[in-house]
Amino acid sequence: MPEFLDIAELMRLGRAVDHPVALRGPIRLSFSTFERDVAAWHRAFAMHSGTRFALYFQDTYAFATALLGAWHANKTVFLLADALPANVAGLQSESLVDGFAGDISGVLCVQPITDGAIPAWQTLDRLCPALVVYTSGSSGPPVAIRKRLSQLFDEVSALAQCFDNRLGDACICATVSHQHIYGLLFAVLLPLATGRPFSAQRLVFAEDIATELAQSGVRALIASPAHLKRLPDQLPWSQVQQNLCAVFSSGGPLPDEALPVCLRLLGQTPIEVYGSSETGGVAWRQRQPDGIFAWQVLPGVEIRFDDDALQVRSAHTDSAGWQTMSDRVRVVQGGFELLGRSDRVFKIEEKRVSLNAVEQELLRTGLVDEVRVLVQIGQRTQLIVAAVPSNAGWSVFEQGGKQSLNARLRAALERVIEPSVLPRRWRYVSALPVNAQGKTTEADLLALFDSRRPHTRLLTRSADTVSLQIELRPESPYFDGHFTGAPILPGVVQLDWVVLFGREYFELPPNFLRMEAVKFQQVIKPGVPIEMAIQFEAERGRLSFALHSAAGPHASGRIIFGSAE
Repeated sequence: MPEFLDIAELMRLGRAVDHPVALRGPIRLSFSTFERDVAAWHRAFAMHSGTRFALYFQDTYAFATALLGAWHANKTVFLLADALPANVAGLQSESLVDGFAGDISGVLCVQPITDGAIPAWQTLDRLCPALVVYTSGSSGPPVAIRKRLSQLFDEVSALAQCFDNRLGDACICATVSHQHIYGLLFAVLLPLATGRPFSAQRLVFAEDIATELAQSGVRALIASPAHLKRLPDQLPWSQVQQNLCAVFSSGGPLPDEALPVCLRLLGQTPIEVYGSSETGGVAWRQRQPDGIFAWQVLPGVEIRFDDDALQVRSAHTDSAGWQTMSDRVRVVQGGFELLGRSDRVFKIEEKRVSLNAVEQELLRTGLVDEVRVLVQIGQRTQLIVAAVPSNAGWSVFEQGGKQSLNARLRAALERVIEPSVLPRRWRYVSALPVNAQGKTTEADLLALFDSRRPHTRLLTRSADTVSLQIELRPESPYFDGHFTGAPILPGVVQLDWVVLFGREYFELPPNFLRMEAVKFQQVIKPGVPIEMAIQFEAERGRLSFALHSAAGPHASGRIIFGSAE
């Protein structure tokens, strides 16, 4: 069991001054340093008359100090999934927050504090409105969820009761962002409450995971299915297996095929946690490749079944009553099984269509490895498909073009749905888009169908470089009127695509600062296959790019990003 379940006790009672709170590479950040940093944020927030502040930090330790500083100053914290100017402007325009803190322009300033200025910490009010989080947007627009401190503390208590023995003295490392409720609970609040250190830096790439987990000392990994299903064999995993005491996965279903990969490379299968932003954690399981293990409820969680719908009640849900989950379930010995989402049946052309059934039929073809089917509402309601082709699927694509793969998949669907509701639009990508929480959102999937977005295929990728093949179709709106009779791709569009794909593949700072050494060597015409190479130097915020084809170089340069204007 943890020393203190109420996180406020960390401040009021304290730990040994040299107790390690976080690790930033080889640097150990002690409790005394942590308390001073929290006090500095407390002073900054206390001097501001506002009560609602949006936080966004890339560094987990800095986020934790600002979070507790805000809470002790009686502020409500809004968690931002990112700090892109449009999202920040949205909060400002709707007057949802009174200020910002972290890696955002125009933020609250914080000054270092001396030991003598540390306040006499008061116990936090467990009923105060502490946090506003947003649903991931995987099935629609994000929705704001409000949480009291008591809900967060009670969930931390439940997680500690369930997993404390497995974690031992491990340092907690995460691929998921603390800006999401899963990362906040597992990578910040749980280690703080139980006295375990956490890593200040998020592990973005598989190379980061292998390097961090190979460091001396016991480690636990907080991950998402997006990372665990893409672990490459060639990295040195043997040392990782010696240090790793537990792997957690949440934020979406972990594919069955990821289990043997995790077992082979990490030495164990993940502990999967099931829940939602609204309900918090509900249940957990740890599967093995050769067996089925039922979901078991977390301590303090009550469940009941209404036909095949799961209903949940606990101290950490956002409602005092029963809440119905969006997944269908089946009761089995020792718990329950998930059967898929129950809210994905739509009426199209007066026909009822199950998106789950369409996705399963497409996967059965063997031509796609991953697929998401959406309903696009416009002048006519239609199905659209975003898919990651398998090797066999890409072979069909390369030999006969996109229309050939479309035809093969449409033929498979004719067995299960009416011809009038067959998907009208298809997008094939090397990987479905995921955000910092490992979630594939509906908004990101719909963006794939924007006529202004070029069709691409990933050629190579490393921790800091990406190479893409770009298909320039004549019907692109960017060729319209530029120029009549001799269309070429505008240079500003080329720069826009560099930023677009830079943000998709790297964690760029939120603000554009300037461009350097930009050159346009020769024009780009419709139908010319273009290769875009981009490289990101995180320490400099520098995104370098080069566009070339068989005709030679077309454009190159650097774009500089930063956290402040």
